[in-house]
Amino acid sequence: MKRHFLLAIALVVMGLSMNAQRGYMPPAVNSPDIARDGAVTFKVKATDADTVRLIIDSRLDTLMKHTGNETWSITLRDLEPDLYMYYFIVDGMKVLDNENAQVLRDVKSVMNTFVLDPQGDSPMAVHDVPHGEVRAVWYDSPTLGTTRRMMIYLPPGYEQSRQRYPVFYLLHGSGGDETVWLEQGRAAQVLDNLIAEGKAEPMIVVMPNGNVDEKAASSMSDQGNVQPTFAHKNWMDGTFEQSFNDIMNWVDQNYRTRAAKRYRAIAGLSMGGYHSLYISANQPDDFAYVGLFSPAISRMDQGKCKIYDDLEAKLIAQFKQRPKLYWLGIGEKDFLYKDNAEFRKLLDKNRLRYTYHESGAGHEWANWRDYLVIFTQQLFK
Repeated sequence: MKRHFLLAIALVVMGLSMNAQRGYMPPAVNSPDIARDGAVTFKVKATDADTVRLIIDSRLDTLMKHTGNETWSITLRDLEPDLYMYYFIVDGMKVLDNENAQVLRDVKSVMNTFVLDPQGDSPMAVHDVPHGEVRAVWYDSPTLGTTRRMMIYLPPGYEQSRQRYPVFYLLHGSGGDETVWLEQGRAAQVLDNLIAEGKAEPMIVVMPNGNVDEKAASSMSDQGNVQPTFAHKNWMDGTFEQSFNDIMNWVDQNYRTRAAKRYRAIAGLSMGGYHSLYISANQPDDFAYVGLFSPAISRMDQGKCKIYDDLEAKLIAQFKQRPKLYWLGIGEKDFLYKDNAEFRKLLDKNRLRYTYHESGAGHEWANWRDYLVIFTQQLFK
């Protein structure tokens, strides 16, 4: 009886194993298929579809070809090394690539993703170099009366050394949170690679959540599964800027930082550029390096917060202290281009020295990842 029981158990286990293996059968199509020369082929099975389109970020919208066996395909040969996010439109309906397990969220939109690195030298890709450590930490914010979450990158060797490091505060844009510079911005990979190549100094990178009405990214706090949104309560009214010292104090108390102006940088994209602009203008003794990536410029509080008052006078006072780098970058097709041009006129009128970088495309991650690479190499030299 015992032998029969054991045999029955063995047969059940064997059956479960076979079912598990069937669940992991190789996919029917390979997508995306990245060739050694950098050509990328996308495939999708769409039964009885009339049209199938491939959408890549805001960079490409193109028809795919029906190649038989219910499969639609297209090969792209002119993509630059970068991180790409994409999806399909099948007869007007958004469809993810089921053969690609890599997905990312942009605000509330979920897309597939891949990194193109045909030459093995893109700073966005994972390479065989020493890797830093990324931590999700919670800090106390007395100004906001709560605890909040942020991400911190520690350079390779931090745990093994007693060295103190400069700090780079990296801020996200509207619709983002503390995770977005790591996920869409590839900040950890960029820092790993640039530090390994000797192009960037080892540094601590702090990525806080700039939405003061939430403690953390959706589902990461006791606020529950809060739906991501583009515009938040108190998003650009001075509240975040006024609470920023809580972040700096906590970082200096909990990590081996070089807590002096010449060892501090701040930069951000869009809303984060807006925050960086006004934080640095109101705290000229704190930051030697300022980076504005496609920044929003115009004040949003309609006169409610003094932190936005007298910007021109504050900039003049800030530049009298000679920041080592004041860097401004924007795409020629960016909807904020005109506001940035007016801001440059203000700097030029007062003979305030800054570095300007104009790129192609618009208000998008393809630019901001490049800006991160360029800006980071100029810090703490």
